[in-house]
Amino acid sequence: MTAGPKTEAGAFTPTAGVNDDAELLRFSTAGSVDDGKSTLIGRLLYDTKTAFEDQLEHVADVSRRRGDERTNLALLTDGLRAEREQGITIDVAYRYFATKRRKFIIADTPGHVQYTRNMVTGASTASLSIILVDARHGLVEQSRRHAFIASLLRIPHLVFAVNKMDLVGWSEDKFLEIEQQFRDFAARLDVQDIAFIPISALTGANVVDRSAEMPWYHGPTLLYHLETVHITSDRNLIDVRFPVQWVIRPQSDEFPDYRGYAGQVAGGVLRTGDEVVALPSGLATTITKLEHSGIPVDTAYPPMSVTVHLADDLDIGRGDLLCRPNNRPTVAQDLDAMICWMTDRPLEPKGRYALKHTTRWSRAIVTDVLYRLDVNTGHRDENAHKLGLNDLGRIRLRTTSPIIYDAYKRNRTTGSFILVDEATNATVGAGMLLAD
Repeated sequence: MTAGPKTEAGAFTPTAGVNDDAELLRFSTAGSVDDGKSTLIGRLLYDTKTAFEDQLEHVADVSRRRGDERTNLALLTDGLRAEREQGITIDVAYRYFATKRRKFIIADTPGHVQYTRNMVTGASTASLSIILVDARHGLVEQSRRHAFIASLLRIPHLVFAVNKMDLVGWSEDKFLEIEQQFRDFAARLDVQDIAFIPISALTGANVVDRSAEMPWYHGPTLLYHLETVHITSDRNLIDVRFPVQWVIRPQSDEFPDYRGYAGQVAGGVLRTGDEVVALPSGLATTITKLEHSGIPVDTAYPPMSVTVHLADDLDIGRGDLLCRPNNRPTVAQDLDAMICWMTDRPLEPKGRYALKHTTRWSRAIVTDVLYRLDVNTGHRDENAHKLGLNDLGRIRLRTTSPIIYDAYKRNRTTGSFILVDEATNATVGAGMLLAD
């Protein structure tokens, strides 16, 4: 059984069938250890009837064997044995569910400081982040750290969920006190949209259904907010950016002259008849046709995957980028970036790595480490000349071939990259490009 329509803000009615054309929202959860992130996601899956019966039976059985007083819904997401034994989230757990209004992909990220890299990975593609705080403890260091990282990653929407309200007697004063604490802190962050919702993941209060214990709260339930938050304008629809992923040339009797350029629209709106420029060559041409899943379409926009047909047979390959003639991204080999370091071996000047940016590979050398960023305070340690595991900092890179990019704050797709250790093929860093 799947989720159903709202009858009012916060009321949920299960129904059969999910809208296949519903909009997709990717969101992540963050917070301190034991703030209830996994329990919250388990509650969402359980109350929206999107957890399978065999999953629930297994979770109930594990809970009984562990001696838990009630079914531990956190086990729906805590999949690793080490997580279940320690009662914490270590890896990033992804879960899917859907309602009549919207589809969701959840990234349940770790709360502990030693797994900062996992949190960055899980939140990097999110449009919304839920930051949980224990109502008994209020705003703590990890809450500030997670909010700061969400701001750094340019996540457009934050939901500050004050959890475990049942353990503070459903106190309105306590909720308002925590809300004010976070508003004071958030004034220093670059966050455009913040919502505050008092909940109890354990009892389900204000998660899917409205709580009778908190009549003083008149806002939406968490699920209703997730279903209705406006995300259409979050993507850059101004700057046309189309990284070419694959050149399609069947060379068959049925398609003797077919040549299409496949990829995912990273920005702007593509239309048949538009003039475009291919970078890095700078050659101009016109779009003659757009196809989505083999069907002709008039327009294409993020995050659609399409095939673009051009009027001229240009030398375009994987890693090239189509844009407007008078609205071009930066093309450069010297790059400034913020980076999260993800491996035990530290990042130091003269380090050499493979760099993956959109659909383009290059090699890069670290020319300088400018500072290490303290994500708890925002302080810049300019005396740091290397970055260790889970550190964030600003670096300079030089690549062997030009990178076609926008600043991360303008376009999260064309402004991000990863560094790969060529010896082990392991991803060692995730970066955000800064304006030149």
